[in-house]
Amino acid sequence: MEIKNNQILCIGEVLWDRLPSGAKPGGAPMNVALHLNAIGQNVSITSRVGNDEPGKELKLFLEKSGMSTEFIQIDEHLPTSEVLVHLNENNNATYEICEPVAWDNLELTDLLMTKAREAGLLIYGTLASRNPMSGRTIMRLLENDAVKLIDVNFRKPYDSQEVVERLLEKTDIVKLYDEELVAFAQWYNKHRHDEQSLVKWFASQYNLKMVCVTKGDKGALLYCEGEFYEHPGFKVNAVDTVGAGDAFLAGLIASLLDKKSPADALAYACATGAFVASKAGATPEYHINEIEQILGNI
Repeated sequence: MEIKNNQILCIGEVLWDRLPSGAKPGGAPMNVALHLNAIGQNVSITSRVGNDEPGKELKLFLEKSGMSTEFIQIDEHLPTSEVLVHLNENNNATYEICEPVAWDNLELTDLLMTKAREAGLLIYGTLASRNPMSGRTIMRLLENDAVKLIDVNFRKPYDSQEVVERLLEKTDIVKLYDEELVAFAQWYNKHRHDEQSLVKWFASQYNLKMVCVTKGDKGALLYCEGEFYEHPGFKVNAVDTVGAGDAFLAGLIASLLDKKSPADALAYACATGAFVASKAGATPEYHINEIEQILGNI
């Protein structure tokens, strides 16, 4: 699978995660973009915020993080998105997603179309297509020769089979949780299959070139060119799991772009995700050497 260049465009939601400890910038596409930028990749983010104080603060946060806000649109009517994050006794997160919000109204512009056509890799999730307006825009942005990667993000009630499968028709690479893989299988009455058999079926069903299944603190599995790679994950003292999956994905993408082997890419992804789980919030400040320290502690 050839990626024509190292330009990456992340598409989708940007928001404020309202955690028990306070507000943190979030949204899977933005989290992935921020981690890729911190790792040293050439990445941009497109989304939409309200013409309000939370929107201005999000843009300022992105700029201070070294990200361009050229493709962050301003909505004059809808507010900037907020998500209420609830943590259980194990510090695992559940989310209460408010609507309608600005990123539900992402507009297709000539500037955005040009950026998508120039990119070698497009990253997007399932959640941002919950509204027909943004859904149509995202589908148009996928009409090019970039490699397309979807981060499945089932958040009930935004897990419509029709919407998700329309996106998968355009997709080359899928990253999803093990529970989400089971949900796909249930759509087609696939029961009593082992994990690897389900992954093979999933890749064949949607004509995918690569599938990555994350399993929380049990590590992850990567299916690439007919081969399976597995990693048990790294043990850390978890503060919260918000953004850990996004960091994992950023680590995987950066490694693949750097031509690492699938096994090494998976290990680096697990270390990146573990690092973020050991910190508060989705996008903590860090240095590459901290991830490499975790990588050395199998």
